[in-house]
Amino acid sequence: MHKVIDLFAGAGGLSLGFKQTGKYEIAAAFEINQNAQETYKKNHSGTKVFSDVCSADFVKLGEKLGNIDVVIGGPPCQGFSMANRQKNRIISQNNMLVKQYVRAVKELKPKAFVMENVEMLKSDVHRFYLRTGETEIIDEYNIETTPSEILLLEGKYFSKEIFEDIRSLHEVEARLWPEEDYKLLNIAYRQRKNLKKCREALYRYQKKYLKLAEKIKQADNNGVYECFDAAADAIFDFFDKIIDADQVVKRIEKTIMIQRCLSRIKEIYDNELQIDEIICQNGIVAVIQSYSVLEYITKMLGNYTFNMGVLNALEFGAPQRRNRFVFIGVKNEIAQNIEMPTGTFTKDNYNTVKDAIKDIENVRTVFETSEDSGAELTDDFEPTSLTPLLRDSKKLYNHIITKTRAVAKARFEALGQGENFHFLDVTLKENTYTDVSRTQNTIYQRLNYEKPSGTVVNVRKSMWIHPTINRAVSIREAARLQTFPDSFVFCGTKDSQYQQVGNAVPPILAKAIAEHLASYLDQKKNG
Repeated sequence: MHKVIDLFAGAGGLSLGFKQTGKYEIAAAFEINQNAQETYKKNHSGTKVFSDVCSADFVKLGEKLGNIDVVIGGPPCQGFSMANRQKNRIISQNNMLVKQYVRAVKELKPKAFVMENVEMLKSDVHRFYLRTGETEIIDEYNIETTPSEILLLEGKYFSKEIFEDIRSLHEVEARLWPEEDYKLLNIAYRQRKNLKKCREALYRYQKKYLKLAEKIKQADNNGVYECFDAAADAIFDFFDKIIDADQVVKRIEKTIMIQRCLSRIKEIYDNELQIDEIICQNGIVAVIQSYSVLEYITKMLGNYTFNMGVLNALEFGAPQRRNRFVFIGVKNEIAQNIEMPTGTFTKDNYNTVKDAIKDIENVRTVFETSEDSGAELTDDFEPTSLTPLLRDSKKLYNHIITKTRAVAKARFEALGQGENFHFLDVTLKENTYTDVSRTQNTIYQRLNYEKPSGTVVNVRKSMWIHPTINRAVSIREAARLQTFPDSFVFCGTKDSQYQQVGNAVPPILAKAIAEHLASYLDQKKNG
């Protein structure tokens, strides 16, 4: 048995797949989310479960548990994309978790590791920003850095005052509003393309807006930021019925953008990013060195033979299309060349939604976790190709759904199998998303029994619909699409259970990866 540690384990889909091979022992797992941790503990009783990867001493843990053969896990990693540099957040705090994964591998020195993440990780545009104090390690491992520009403020909002202020953290903090004040103003600005909703938001929070306007007027800005006063005046004028919502939006826009700029530069200071320069060039731009996430991993773990690629769970038997980027490393002395696993399923024999959930179509659902005592399953069903894998319990838990309001119910009733929000009549699209045309195709998706599903995410938020019944897809149905067997029970709140399922690695894909990896580890062992 190969001893495994699972990092960022979530509910435990990756662990389950490895365990199902019968070739691995999951010695320990790390998961910080309490609901997911509860689920993991319930379904992996023999595994020691820890919380925070960042505070772990992997050297001591390895000494306590014995030699660790394999490290697995899916560290969250947004990095940053040059295409998305105008978003409000510059970096994700999750970025450091990839570095924690690398630290775990370096300290535990396993024979192999498997890192699973989103497909985008393979792209060079996903990078880390250079932090103060990192130069030495970047130089030691010969990791290439390139200057990257972070747009802090567009040219049309530029002012000399803010260009001077952002060079000082003290001045930034003096001008930066409390988060709740910014969010309040942004509620109205966010609805700028739907003035009806903008008006409704302003009136809904009228007392708070007026209080904010008074607060702005009383603040000592020394006349530096006239746009702040302009925002306050716009609020007063709106409630005095002098202007309408469209003018409010125009007059608060610069304040919103200035606050975003201040927030971005503070984020840079707080994360100790190494600023090369701040320049005024069609706005305000911070220049910071960056380096590829992928190069960081490969250079830091140079004593491993690597392969990587995008695996589609559909080709490994899952009844859904789900692409995941999988990075496999095996110690050089074990293998000098490794191949990626290949699926055996094609369009001629893909598993479908019907294969996964048809047999529980008439099993009663509940609305709340407190009502989930388990539904009794009968033998009155037609087996499918997935039945032996999924139907391994006499009771069905997590068959929980959301209550459907009248508008959503009307939409459910109007959609046929395979259709989504864009198929609705215009009358059923009103009073919904700000920009209807940009609504994703996965929203209000009615599943088609005869085809695989799309990628299972949080199907509650996406409002996925059962193929033949006018109700939401249950947590258990989503779990089956992910190939979790019925004996695997999810814990926590309803929202959390839906999210845990959506975040998980399909166990059927994890098992295929584990079997493939074992072929290298066992070859060395038997040799």
